Amino acid sequence: MNLVSQRPTHQDTRERILATGEELISGRGFTALGLSEILSAAAVPKGSFYHYFQSKEGFGVAMLERYFSDYQQRLTLLFNDESMNALQRIMTYFNNWQAMAETSECHKLCLAVKLAAEVADLSEPMRAALSVGMSGITEQIAQAIRSAQIEGSISNKLNALEIAESLYGMWVGASLITKVNRQLRPLQLAFKQTELLLHPSH
Repeated sequence: MNLVSQRPTHQDTRERILATGEELISGRGFTALGLSEILSAAAVPKGSFYHYFQSKEGFGVAMLERYFSDYQQRLTLLFNDESMNALQRIMTYFNNWQAMAETSECHKLCLAVKLAAEVADLSEPMRAALSVGMSGITEQIAQAIRSAQIEGSISNKLNALEIAESLYGMWVGASLITKVNRQLRPLQLAFKQTELLLHPSH
């Protein structure tokens, strides 16, 4: 699902730098990747880079803002999908998270997971961008839980925001352990715990 294709033409060079950088950083990390490698892969001269970004750190902030904007647009589409009830939409979100890991393509959804552990202590602007983006995702999950509570598929006794924060934190942690252990069991357990937390009321 491409939600970036409608960006203005004058942004093409900036978009190419960001898209190329995200792809490379998803595989190798932020600090290990040199600026020259990004520019070479994007076929962009250094002067063009500094026309759009003041520094590599500034590029990192813009990349995260772009990533979270696209992520949240996809999440909005999913959580507004009327072919499912609200609980099914939430479970589909977490099922998709697990499925991406199973196909070894977690980097397409988990750039935040990769960079949170790497840059949070190295760059305050990037840490702040991660915090804002992750909080936005958590609030979207909380709103989806509230919708499920209104329709009756999730108990009204649950605090929607607290459950959303718990779930997102659990899945981020499980994703990190999955990367370390190179096995899917942490995410499989996270899915089971998600089902238990959101079990429909009777």
